Amino acid sequence: MKKILVSLAALFAAATMLSAQSMADATETAKLANESLSTGDLTTALAGFQEALKMAEACGDEGLELVETCKGIIPRIMSNVASGLLKENKFEEAIAKYQETIAAAKEYGDEDTAAKAEAIIPQIYSKQGSSLLRAKEFEAAVAVFDKVLESDPDNGNAAFQKGEALRGAGKTDEAIEAYKLAAANGQEKNANARIGNIYLSAAQASLTAKKFADAITAAKSAYEYGNNPNALYLAGRAAQSAGKNAEAIDFYEQFLEAAPDNKNAGAIALQVGALYQQAKNNAKAKEFYQKAVSDPKYGADAQKALSALK
Repeated sequence: MKKILVSLAALFAAATMLSAQSMADATETAKLANESLSTGDLTTALAGFQEALKMAEACGDEGLELVETCKGIIPRIMSNVASGLLKENKFEEAIAKYQETIAAAKEYGDEDTAAKAEAIIPQIYSKQGSSLLRAKEFEAAVAVFDKVLESDPDNGNAAFQKGEALRGAGKTDEAIEAYKLAAANGQEKNANARIGNIYLSAAQASLTAKKFADAITAAKSAYEYGNNPNALYLAGRAAQSAGKNAEAIDFYEQFLEAAPDNKNAGAIALQVGALYQQAKNNAKAKEFYQKAVSDPKYGADAQKALSALK
């Protein structure tokens, strides 16, 4: 019995000595990590504090204070490492490190650092998407902006940028939907202008292809979103080409009302006068010929038309 007690006492003494030595090693490791941190060597500092944490945890109650110290600093160092990667435009690596930061911060009870990291990840995706957009890597940019919108569906800027990428990729229908989402979330002016331009291009293409009904429909949408008088002019041309003179007159008149000082106003007024004359409405024909009389290019023709009517 006495031998057993002696053996246990020796074992306890050895364990105490080992624990003290391990704690000293953990403390020294943390000290070296802190020195690396003070010189800006974040990678070495992070590895050092992580190792010190493991060593301190193995020391039981004696290591509790050092454990808390390491847990308090590790997430913040991770966040700084991620920030450095972001400054170098290493987007994927930065995102991975911020995600690692979030996991560690939540595990160690640092909710503030976790929240800041969670907030910055969508911003990284936006920056990455913008970079891809500038490089005309449209499909890749769309995928990145989708990630932003997954976490923040009301992000109007991301929706607008996604629309830009889709338009660059030639996916105009999808681009319009993205722009509509952007318009609903603070980007109404810019997004509607883009939608108007898409429809205006579609109207011009349909007119060239002699798809007059499609041209009119697209031109109406172009004016609805973009408030561009040229859309009314295209609609008038399409209607006139389709033999719908009354409809053409209506579009041309809207154009002249919206853009009275347009360089083509005289020509269009002359055209409206001619259409009214064909419809046997000489009073309206005179009214529009008169509008064109002062035009330097078409004034003489307008005066001739007026004289003929008299």
